[in-house]
Amino acid sequence: MHACNAPGPSLQDSDSSSVEFDYPRDTSYSIQSAFDQIRKSYPFVRPIGQDATLRVAAMWNVKYKQVKGRSLHMDIFYPLEKNLRSPGVLMIHGGGWSSGSRSHQIPMAQALAQSGYVAAAVEYRLSPEAVYPAGVLDLQDAIVWLRSQQEALGLDGSRIATLGCSAGATLASLLGTAPGLYDTRKKDKQMIQAVINIDGVVSFLHPEASPEWTGGAANRWLGSYGPNNQNWKEASALEYVSTESPPFLFVNSAQPRFHAGRDSLIHLLQDYEIFHQVHTIEDSPHSFWLVHPWYEETLDQVLGFLKVVFDF
Repeated sequence: MHACNAPGPSLQDSDSSSVEFDYPRDTSYSIQSAFDQIRKSYPFVRPIGQDATLRVAAMWNVKYKQVKGRSLHMDIFYPLEKNLRSPGVLMIHGGGWSSGSRSHQIPMAQALAQSGYVAAAVEYRLSPEAVYPAGVLDLQDAIVWLRSQQEALGLDGSRIATLGCSAGATLASLLGTAPGLYDTRKKDKQMIQAVINIDGVVSFLHPEASPEWTGGAANRWLGSYGPNNQNWKEASALEYVSTESPPFLFVNSAQPRFHAGRDSLIHLLQDYEIFHQVHTIEDSPHSFWLVHPWYEETLDQVLGFLKVVFDF
């Protein structure tokens, strides 16, 4: 048995049964579909996959929440030598808030665990099942749940980062700048200490976000764009940046559409003297993190940033 398949700590909320799929699903976005699209222009790429040879421990299909008759799960990876010092990373997949799977995040979660982190690839409700703000509420609850299990996981609950890709990066950024958004009493339990935004918009109102306004994924998630729809402002991380905001890492493609609001957010971080890093991968498509060789470059940036912000 490979170490990454070894059983983890016994948690009360663990659920090893098959995840149920009795809810609306959009399966259009996957590692394979992203690879098929990217290789049309970049024939040298290869899709990423799980690495069973890494010396890490794993808990698969752990239930962290029950909502509207079904369970939400995460897959958790952590060092074989468990301690209470390991920073945590909540890993949020992309797919236009309507598609995708937490499995997209597993290869990088395994690599982070190999480097000493507790990394959780998380499931959240998507727009075919439940529109905004359901997914945000799920992810807030995931942060609270991880902290509640920090001793069993060997997690330092005072050092948790959110890492998101594309739509997941939008969510990761919102979690970072707006803890307690729906319930201020939970703010302290929802706070995170670093954000890693991999090619996701941080404002739906910024002029750079105009491609999102006329139909498509954001409209399916937030409702039709317009002055009477407050969801578009409420879901924009840029609206909440303050002196309390955490450090940010942006890893971006060469596609401007997915940078909407980034530079404005960076200017605010500069004003507040909050640590931040920006890395753009030249001549790269969206979904670059799902294929080699850009996966390696992305991972290097993530590890370098986490080492600085968590001194780990």
